[in-house]
Amino acid sequence: MEMKHIQKHISLRCSNQGFTIIELLVAMVVSLLAMAAIYSTFLAQHRSYQVQEETAEMQQNIRAAMFYMQREIRMAGDDPFNVGGFGITTANAGLITFTEDVRGIDVGAPPVPGPPDGDVGDPNENITYRLNGTDLERIDNTVFPVVPQVVAQNIDALDFVYLDDSSPPIVLNPGGGNVPAGSEGLIRSVEITIVARTDDPLLFGSTNNRAYVNQQGFQILPPQGDNVSRRTLTTLIHCRNRGL
Repeated sequence: MEMKHIQKHISLRCSNQGFTIIELLVAMVVSLLAMAAIYSTFLAQHRSYQVQEETAEMQQNIRAAMFYMQREIRMAGDDPFNVGGFGITTANAGLITFTEDVRGIDVGAPPVPGPPDGDVGDPNENITYRLNGTDLERIDNTVFPVVPQVVAQNIDALDFVYLDDSSPPIVLNPGGGNVPAGSEGLIRSVEITIVARTDDPLLFGSTNNRAYVNQQGFQILPPQGDNVSRRTLTTLIHCRNRGL
């Protein structure tokens, strides 16, 4: 009986010993390594998602801006009554103003735009596009007070290149300058280049030291040295009403 009691006492003491400090340290290290691997994977996936979301928003922003400008500038100089004098009135590298007879006085109830009436004094017939800071603005010069409408945000560069009808076309504002006053009537097409940026710097992104140029090879945005991702979009608009 005494031997059995001693064996039972020894077995009870062995079962109450638990883990040693070394075993606990090893378990903690293994757990920390596993947690670090999981966090690293989560961080990489979160970064990828953030980059994709920011890039998609930027691309949508730049395409919407180009759509609005392309649609209206193509109609510059629309003159169904052959009044004359309508077209591109200001042709700068960073700003364009144009006129077009595309509507008349509102008629009916509810009011709707009437047909062209031989002048450019109606809404949306005297338009300016410009870059103000990082906002691409559209200004309707027939509405008072003039209130710029923000077409797109986070735009770092807006560049206009004006071409004549030569073959090959001659650039009327070489080197990023302005078309000389009185030569606006020679414009037959407009090349637009927009550089858009992401809203926020991308975490863990590499430094962006790229210089951005237009299709003529002229630099329109020098290297910024930041962690912002940028995209360039260029289009060539033929002004269908010019030279008719």
